[in-house]
Amino acid sequence: MLVVQVAALATVAGTITLAPVDREDWICFVLLVGAAVAHLEAASGMERIRELSSEGSPHTHLQSVWFFAAVLLLPPPLIAALLAVSYTHSWLRVYHRRAVAHRKTFSLATVVLGCAAAYAVLSAVYPGHGEPFATALDGPLGLATVVAAGALYRLVNYGLVVLAILMTNPDRPSRKALGPASDQLMIAGAVGLATGFAVVLTTRPWWTPLLIITVLALHTGLLLPQFRDASRMDAKTGLFDPTFWAELTADELDRARRLNGRLGVLLLDLDLFKRINDRHGHLAGDAVLRAVADAIKHSVRGHDMVGRYGGEEFAVVLPGLGADDVVATAERIRAAVADLRVTTVDLDGAQRSIGGLTASVGAAVFPEHGTERTTLLLAADAALYEAKAAGRNCTRIAGSARPLLPGARMPDELPAARQPQD
Repeated sequence: MLVVQVAALATVAGTITLAPVDREDWICFVLLVGAAVAHLEAASGMERIRELSSEGSPHTHLQSVWFFAAVLLLPPPLIAALLAVSYTHSWLRVYHRRAVAHRKTFSLATVVLGCAAAYAVLSAVYPGHGEPFATALDGPLGLATVVAAGALYRLVNYGLVVLAILMTNPDRPSRKALGPASDQLMIAGAVGLATGFAVVLTTRPWWTPLLIITVLALHTGLLLPQFRDASRMDAKTGLFDPTFWAELTADELDRARRLNGRLGVLLLDLDLFKRINDRHGHLAGDAVLRAVADAIKHSVRGHDMVGRYGGEEFAVVLPGLGADDVVATAERIRAAVADLRVTTVDLDGAQRSIGGLTASVGAAVFPEHGTERTTLLLAADAALYEAKAAGRNCTRIAGSARPLLPGARMPDELPAARQPQD
């Protein structure tokens, strides 16, 4: 990792005076930075989940559209500046400074070297070209040059990342380190979009907003539904299903251990929910579950992970929060549930407005109440039983060494529903 980062720094230093930077270059740079930032903002939540899910294999994202377009449009100093801005922005906005720093700097270094390799191919084919390379791409030679530059860009970046994964995870199957084959097709598409973007920007600059929108639409409109299906979303609430939520919790715990960080877990149970089904029907109960799910999502941060844990139970992972902030979040959720008025259809077909909902919440914090997923969830579950026993509609946080209450279950069982304690 250190060798790759030193090589990247040397490459930036050695190419800083390779080509002059003029006014048009700065305009293209600002446009590419704006597109890269807007792209990350639009897809930040999904990218964080995708990155967690790809632990142990390369994380491929469509920022390569803007990176490869920069190779075709900008001189080397501005290419490096664009990469630095994009990775800094992702560190702050996508990963909320909770990613492992040396991994991200290594990834940045591999992309710097990949862009440098692609730039070297273009320079070899079009030596002494004073304009952006995008203006010179024409005919079979231009196509072959773009293909060669794109292939080398991917090979350097991908090859170095795979090598690092293999060296740091010798006990894992090497096939996992390669990632899915579809990632290569994704990068090929990114290179194609980048080339089209660069050519349009140099020949028809007023058309570039259409291509920026196209990239955003492809990412959020096509990849997001596909990823939702793969991530096993709960059909009734749109939240993560119990199995996938548990997997994400384990990944976040691993990250908290590596960073010596904190992590909170909430288990929330709707009080007396069976009465809603008995009085108004199961369709009304489903409407209440959807409304509560939305209330929880709007009461937490964008990178917190909300799942459906059981029938009328919900679970939330709160990365980076200590006990006080976890309890404050639980109380904010509880207040949001209490404020709900859900309009639905009653058993007789008439519209009804259901209110007066309450929830009991159990909270636990890593590492005080548990250092493994099972022990942490058991602690939160025991705290939830305490909240029920205290009269419902309240929050309880786990004790650091409190025994399990009678009836508490192993969280890994993840039942379809827990009988409400009416």
